[in-house]
Amino acid sequence: MTTMQTGAGLDGKRVLVTGASRGIGRAVAERLHEEGAVVLAAARSFTGRADGNLLSVSADLTTVEGCDAVVESVRSHLGGIDVIVHALGGSSAPAGGFAALDESQWRKELDLNLFPAIRLDRALLPLMLAQGSGAIVHVTSIQAQSPVFEATLGYAAAKAALANYSKGLSKEVSPKGVRVVRVSPGWTETEAAVALVERLAREAGSDYATARGKLMEAIGGIPIGRPNTPSEVAELIAFIVSPRAPTMTGVELRIDGGSLPVV
Repeated sequence: MTTMQTGAGLDGKRVLVTGASRGIGRAVAERLHEEGAVVLAAARSFTGRADGNLLSVSADLTTVEGCDAVVESVRSHLGGIDVIVHALGGSSAPAGGFAALDESQWRKELDLNLFPAIRLDRALLPLMLAQGSGAIVHVTSIQAQSPVFEATLGYAAAKAALANYSKGLSKEVSPKGVRVVRVSPGWTETEAAVALVERLAREAGSDYATARGKLMEAIGGIPIGRPNTPSEVAELIAFIVSPRAPTMTGVELRIDGGSLPVV
């Protein structure tokens, strides 16, 4: 009789997680740390706990200089890299459709949601290729396939570009031992999402549950009846980067409660 391995087998693995100050990124950093990995959590500002195996670096990853600082921190503090989780993302664009997005807004969406992953991969992938192993997770979004044009068209386009880049990268480096996987969350109840619902409730003079339900209706519904939690997305990513998923590469895994109505 064989006993199923329950641990993720991440003891001593050197991990970089971006966007790790809150939301999905923070949940991923803490989950992989729990599994025994040595985690470098990168964000513009980081307020989470830190100990010998959970390190942090503050850097603005929307800039070349910020990405360079993170790469240097990986080299100096980790001495190499086994896993990269690109959880950085978001949107600051105003509502109003395409006409509301000027040159500056488009640049911000790309600088936040696309270019950091490209820059960090370009700098750190050679370390993985040299050792013949590694795993990269690009956190995309179901909006890459179902954009909400009224408010987040630039974000959706940037995430679609990230997904396309990720697929191409997987075809190039998977034969060399590096796995590349996309994780595509639907609405996830992060701190920012909670703040949004609270604002909508105040504006409508309703309570949180009512505003939450209306928002779910506005995005087309969530068949399972609720959003993801950050810890649920983190659990999926922990599985992907573990030895329990050794042949998983070049694919996109959606975690959206059934929101996206496609096969």
